[in-house]
Amino acid sequence: MRVFHLVLAPRLSGAEVLAKDLALDQCAEGMAVCVGSLLPAHADFAPLAAELHAHGVQCWFPQRRYRTPRKLWDLFMAVRHFRPDVIFAHATIPSFYARALPLRVPVVYVMHSATNDFERPLFRRVEHLLSGRASVVIGVSQQGLTDYIQAIGVHPSMTVVPNGVDLARFAYTDGGQRDMNVRQIVQIGRYASVKNQLLTVRAFSEVLKRVEDARLVLYGVVEDPEYQRAVVVLATELGVADCVVVAGPRSDVATVLSESSVFVMPSRSEAHSVAFLEALASGVPIVASKIPAFAFANGFPGVQLVDTDNAHCYADAIVAALAEKRAQRSLAGLTLRDTAERYRAIARQVCPAVSAR
Repeated sequence: MRVFHLVLAPRLSGAEVLAKDLALDQCAEGMAVCVGSLLPAHADFAPLAAELHAHGVQCWFPQRRYRTPRKLWDLFMAVRHFRPDVIFAHATIPSFYARALPLRVPVVYVMHSATNDFERPLFRRVEHLLSGRASVVIGVSQQGLTDYIQAIGVHPSMTVVPNGVDLARFAYTDGGQRDMNVRQIVQIGRYASVKNQLLTVRAFSEVLKRVEDARLVLYGVVEDPEYQRAVVVLATELGVADCVVVAGPRSDVATVLSESSVFVMPSRSEAHSVAFLEALASGVPIVASKIPAFAFANGFPGVQLVDTDNAHCYADAIVAALAEKRAQRSLAGLTLRDTAERYRAIARQVCPAVSAR
């Protein structure tokens, strides 16, 4: 079987990293795999691209940004050249492009967005036109499918496939790599208002009044430069800039988690966060917002789901987490192997003739 994964831009973000992991898994199973994109790869993705090449996965990434007609033409030529049996289009915009191609290749639309894309009238109109071209619609959470049904209607083939975490990389650790003289709080996520880094900085200013040796590190793709600047400005205004690191993405997330005392995630909404799963697997104490996407972890040892909009409540939870030890958590059904098996089953479902060979 030949599998084509299409993403918007190769970057160190959840959907793109999952696509990379699925491609490696499928290649190991003997499939021919290509990962393509509509936009150029971010510089930070280079190590992951090298890993894909090293394992025999083809990469098709444009060298610069093009307008829509050129994007469609280049994608058409890439698909014609690779001849996939199935295309997994990760996120809404890539799925639009894949389904607009005049080809008979089955397209599986994977809904990764942390927000409801179909609140946008243009996206609703386009999806109404293209919904019939999706062989399967995958939601990484039930909420994603609910949003789709409410905006577009019931698709003939819809399923939930939660994201999975690679336990080989994000295994439980006792935090042996941590500097015991510094209590590090980490948030990992793209710089965008939905991720609420501003809330974390406000809460951290309260934490410092009680935990003088604490420091905050923020890592993520800079999706909204103005929002990132606002985070820096707020840290300065609150007088905590010397204890706050506002940085870009990190490819070695497992190391970051092993070095940290607490992981925080005050997101306003999420689909099914890969970063949250990675933190769960590592055993690090977690403080996160009380949103539906995190509800499955309620009751897990060392996990606090709180009202992160309340800076004092958020700070209290972080202080409590700093005093906790790491905890082993069962992630049965949420491993990368579980997710990869579901994707393989869907590929066989939409390509029965190929699977029968």
